[in-house]
Amino acid sequence: MLLLAAFSCLAADLPDPALTPGVINPDVTQANISSTVCVRGWTKTVRPPASYTKRLKKFQIRQYGYADADPRDYEEDHLIPLSVGGNPTDPRNLWPEPRKSEWNADRKDELEFAMYMGVCHGEISLDDAQRTFATNWIEACKRYGALLQRYRYGSAD
Repeated sequence: MLLLAAFSCLAADLPDPALTPGVINPDVTQANISSTVCVRGWTKTVRPPASYTKRLKKFQIRQYGYADADPRDYEEDHLIPLSVGGNPTDPRNLWPEPRKSEWNADRKDELEFAMYMGVCHGEISLDDAQRTFATNWIEACKRYGALLQRYRYGSAD
């Protein structure tokens, strides 16, 4: 059993909802997941180029007012992941996620994979997965512990 509830959450572990509320990709719906997000390699077809995300990360580090301004200490991450229909390029769905934290980018990646698998196996709806990330992905780690256990150590492409 995962004991995720014992960890504390730093303010930067979740994005500022005024700056990064999360935005969905209107081209992805529950009706078409078998031809979009659930197709292996699909996210590569919509992922923005690194030149875009690097530039945005530097801007958003300043916008967020992080004391640590080193871009290497952050992953420019989609709040609502591409693997569950997050918007690929809208800055309101991207934020500089800290790497040096208990609730870091690697922890969120674990949840992303579990939720992706849950959506593609019909265990959770696309809307519920998107809402989960847009509201509080850390709380979702606690709530979806069984899903995390079932789909450990994978990655949504």
